[in-house]
Amino acid sequence: MMRYFLIVLAALALAACGDTGDKGVRVVMETSEGAIVLALYPDKAPVTVENFLRYVDERHYAGAHFYRTTRPDNDPMIVVIQGGLWAPYNENGDEDFTAPLPPIAHETTEATGLTHEGGVISMARSEPGTASSEFFITIGDNHPLDFGGARNPDGQGFAVFGKIVEGMDVVRAINAAPTRGGEGFAGQLLAEPVVILSVSRQ
Repeated sequence: MMRYFLIVLAALALAACGDTGDKGVRVVMETSEGAIVLALYPDKAPVTVENFLRYVDERHYAGAHFYRTTRPDNDPMIVVIQGGLWAPYNENGDEDFTAPLPPIAHETTEATGLTHEGGVISMARSEPGTASSEFFITIGDNHPLDFGGARNPDGQGFAVFGKIVEGMDVVRAINAAPTRGGEGFAGQLLAEPVVILSVSRQ
């Protein structure tokens, strides 16, 4: 009876901690608007997490930016903020941009079991298998970005690999910031890009 009682107590303790699936992998993103803390899911999206952590550990994101925001006034389908190393606000639109690390295989939400619920971090891409340094954070549920969703004609969706555990107020502030136009991004580029000062493991 005592053994059973101890097992129940252990199970309750684990439940109280919450099953984030992150296995203790947390990252702090310091921005000019405040800090964002991310819990990553290496058990569910190992390829994508490994790629992101390589960018983090090699300090590629120091001095990067959030540069894009979508919301009902400029995109009827999704509400996100996007950031990374690309610099579309430069004079030439950063046409010659090449990510410092090679692109990665696409981990669909169908394969990982993750979805674009509110506050997740996911990889930006063009074709499947082209994701590299650019990422976005969702505000509210954005299921058109899931596998089979309507956002991309290929139906493969985007690769979720973590979730915000602190700093959604910062994310919402960036999402609400003033925007300007830009080639291919009508009214979606931030008028003043938000600087990512550093990203490091917690």
